[in-house]
Amino acid sequence: MPPKFRRRSADRPVEIVAAAMDVFAQKGFAAARLDDIAARAGISKGALYLYYATKEDIFHAVIRQAVAPNVAPIRAAIEGFEGPFGAFLEAFMQLVPSILGRSQVGAIAKMIIGESRNFPELARDWHDEVIGPMLAALAAAVARAQARGEVKPGDPRFYAVQIASPFLLATLWRETFVPVGAEPIDLDALARQHLATLSAGLLTAS
Repeated sequence: MPPKFRRRSADRPVEIVAAAMDVFAQKGFAAARLDDIAARAGISKGALYLYYATKEDIFHAVIRQAVAPNVAPIRAAIEGFEGPFGAFLEAFMQLVPSILGRSQVGAIAKMIIGESRNFPELARDWHDEVIGPMLAALAAAVARAQARGEVKPGDPRFYAVQIASPFLLATLWRETFVPVGAEPIDLDALARQHLATLSAGLLTAS
């Protein structure tokens, strides 16, 4: 069995990323301090520098190690689904609320939208690692369904945006307006109604 301190050292980057995600979600990127992240992770600021040189480095690690893996099952389901597009939409509408409902993706998305002008590299990282690949996978699934005659003519990328947009709005609503008293949006109910609307608007009669 390896010594305990070696196991602890190996776990430390994961703990730092988890702590950083909490701090970024609560305070935003600009207001978050390395001292806050170190304290949340239970280490000294000096120990933090052994793993990450800057706050930007930590944020990139959050995207790659905490956010991207949360949405990876959605992307994998999109790319690996075999069956009619109507069945794909049903599966998508069940999977997305279950993942978004238990993750901090919405809080990080809100932070990026609010601070992208001052920190454009954050938005670029989010696009390249999360949003871009997700929309590309959705657009490709739509294009395949169009080739099979299951989806009406139209720009596959626009259809992908239409499929995903209500969930982005709902998660931003949860992070922005619910804390100040707005009524929460039920993700499951939204998904059911969205499925009915999409089925009527996208799918061909055949």
